[in-house]
Amino acid sequence: MFTGIVETFGEIKEIIHENGNVHLFVDAKITNELKIDQSVAHNGVCLTVVEINGAIYKVTAIKETIDKTTIGEWKVGHLVNLERAMLLGARLDGHIVQGHVDQTGKCIQIEDANGSTYFTFEYDFEKNNITIEKGSITIDGTSLTVVNSGKNTFSVAIIPYTLENTLFKTYKVGSEVNLEFDVVGKYVSKLMSLK
Repeated sequence: MFTGIVETFGEIKEIIHENGNVHLFVDAKITNELKIDQSVAHNGVCLTVVEINGAIYKVTAIKETIDKTTIGEWKVGHLVNLERAMLLGARLDGHIVQGHVDQTGKCIQIEDANGSTYFTFEYDFEKNNITIEKGSITIDGTSLTVVNSGKNTFSVAIIPYTLENTLFKTYKVGSEVNLEFDVVGKYVSKLMSLK
């Protein structure tokens, strides 16, 4: 489990394709605090540390993960938002995040709002994911509050600190992102589809 509070960036140093899997080698300032079998969210994707060599650690993504996320587009030099799993008894500063990306979305508008920045995203509504006004959403591992919730679109308002300390500073119109919808909303959506 994660909170969606990004700790730091990691840089992809090497990518190796093996059968349907992708091995990612990540350089991060938290590597010396990691251990084998530990879960780390990479742009919201929970991956297990399988090898550590100095400042670089290795994780592996399977085909299903690659198909549902933006991992297939990552290149050497790509930056990723990183968060280690939450500690039991620690504050839940964001919201409950599983690290299981539901689908990808696309940035369709960026608007300056005199001190904050509004980012609007579009996603495939046919996958039965929903947002609600003032509900939670995770974008590339960042816990955020939904504003302007629509049928297949929503916006988030980003404060300057979040803009500077997450991948939001790199987004442009057309940028693809990983989306994890609120777990409570997913259960409600599932229950409604059974009626």
